[in-house]
Amino acid sequence: MSINPDQTIKFSPMHRLQWEEVQQKDVILYPEGMVELNQSSAEILKMCDGTRKLDQIIADLEQKFAMTGLVNDITAFLEVALKNGWIQQN
Repeated sequence: MSINPDQTIKFSPMHRLQWEEVQQKDVILYPEGMVELNQSSAEILKMCDGTRKLDQIIADLEQKFAMTGLVNDITAFLEVALKNGWIQQN
């Protein structure tokens, strides 16, 4: 399974992305447990709102953090997220 750049990406309705005060970080909650996220991963997942395609997510994050060359890192993380069921494509 790999990211299709022509489809929008959204966070899975079977999971919940939220800030956990105790851990002081964003986490993915699901019935079987919890995944702690680093700041970069959380920022990428927050962009997965069902309105953006891969190139839009990359452009928005590069603009937000005034960086370039993030395409490989963002794509690799989204591939992992898709395989883990954290995101879906339409």
